[in-house]
Amino acid sequence: MDREDRDVNGSLAAKEAKHRKDDSRGKPSPPRPTPARQRQKTPQKQAPEEGSKGVEESASPELTSWIKLNAKDLKIRLTDRRWAAEVVNDFQDNLLKFLRGNSDQPFFQSADFLNSGSYFEKVKIRSPDEFDMMLKLQAPSRLIMTELDGGLFYRINLARPSRKPIKAFTLENGYTLSSRQILSEMHRLVRKFLKTYQVPDEGFRWEVNRKQLHSPAVTLSLCRNEMCSAELISVDVVPALEVPSSQGWPLALRNGPDVDNWLGKKVRQEIKSSACFFVPKRLKGRNLSEEAKESWRISFSHVEKKLIRNHGNKKTCCESNATKCCRKQCFMLLKSLIEGLKQRFPKELDHLCSYHGKTAFLHTLSIRFDDSMWACLQLPACFLHLLGDLESHARTGLLPHFFVPNCNLFSPALFPRRELAFLVSALEEQRREGLPLLRHPAPVPPLRLRSPSGDTSPEISTDKPSSVTTVHSLDTTFKNKLVLLIAGAVVCVLLSVSLGCGSIWNLVLPNNSRYYHY
Repeated sequence: MDREDRDVNGSLAAKEAKHRKDDSRGKPSPPRPTPARQRQKTPQKQAPEEGSKGVEESASPELTSWIKLNAKDLKIRLTDRRWAAEVVNDFQDNLLKFLRGNSDQPFFQSADFLNSGSYFEKVKIRSPDEFDMMLKLQAPSRLIMTELDGGLFYRINLARPSRKPIKAFTLENGYTLSSRQILSEMHRLVRKFLKTYQVPDEGFRWEVNRKQLHSPAVTLSLCRNEMCSAELISVDVVPALEVPSSQGWPLALRNGPDVDNWLGKKVRQEIKSSACFFVPKRLKGRNLSEEAKESWRISFSHVEKKLIRNHGNKKTCCESNATKCCRKQCFMLLKSLIEGLKQRFPKELDHLCSYHGKTAFLHTLSIRFDDSMWACLQLPACFLHLLGDLESHARTGLLPHFFVPNCNLFSPALFPRRELAFLVSALEEQRREGLPLLRHPAPVPPLRLRSPSGDTSPEISTDKPSSVTTVHSLDTTFKNKLVLLIAGAVVCVLLSVSLGCGSIWNLVLPNNSRYYHY
């Protein structure tokens, strides 16, 4: 892991923890929005500025205050950051040592990690409980990449048969690289590694989650050693095939992202000339051919990390002694709102994810490129502008992938129309009601001190009280029977004494003696 990615030093985190609020607030239940009728899709993408004017003008002083306060509350505690970094760094370092020393799979011996995701982009909100790490696997110098859809999914073939260890992961034809085989081998190696690995903090363990059909990752959960413990940290280990920069990106993506006005043509050229990565993700659909089931998806995680961390139009933006901007805070607020919508309407917004927010954010950055447009004092207005951009994309049904413009993330195949209409209605309601999901965010307990009973896991917290109730009901039944038995015995004794008839005791006792053996 790079030194810059190890957030153990307290400089940045200390500043964030300084503004952390310890007060807890309840979470409201805003009224359920009714899906708006889907408006006709326009042929041209609506200008984000036009779609956001009304939003900015509606910002009240009270709403402005809430946005600023919530932006401070989204930052991660310094203690949580340090503990999570220690645990995850130790896991990553030891897994890498295991892979490099594992002789039964030579292809993974030259692997190395490339950290990605929101934590390493410095935009993780509330708690450091999710980590993404790509395991770079060296590909041969020449590959044939065949596009399968709009530019995201590919079939990857070797240009010529190879005698190197990668040949163990080719299909019978000796050319096509099998994404399923590499992902299965990654699962096997991680399970083997965990048999001998010990978490540095005693009382915790790593568990491998069940495979997901369309997931490119080996997902692990850090839990306490107690039974039915809730997940504290989730880590996605994603094997990624690294295509050398000498071969270049696929032909449809050779132009690179539109960042000329924002970051300059030189940065765009650097992005185009960098290596590209493919992760083993299966193409969605029915009746897929065997080769289509071995699809790979191109990943831009490493480029997204660079863009978000070096986001300024001026190269010194947000450096230690330079002018600060509010770009990251706006994105974190948008992520918080999307997370709140997902929790409030899990079924109605099943396809919505934070990547939709990130894509809208990158488009906004490329249009509003000047640093003066993102001054810290303008945080509320800038966030509402970003929110208006996302709403505009949803209303028009057009959200092009930032790196693959031909791929529309809001197309009916990727985002159902009824769900998109519901999203428009939900965003309109949030804006109209003054962003209630941001006003009262759920309090986040310290990561390491969270209750092992599973308070953060609905499934565990629901099942556990039911078992307690069952045991309690059994105990009550036993007590009632025992009381009846004693009462019956007392009656028999009184009858035998008063009537002098011991036969009554002999008749009653065998029928009730079974209660002693309950």
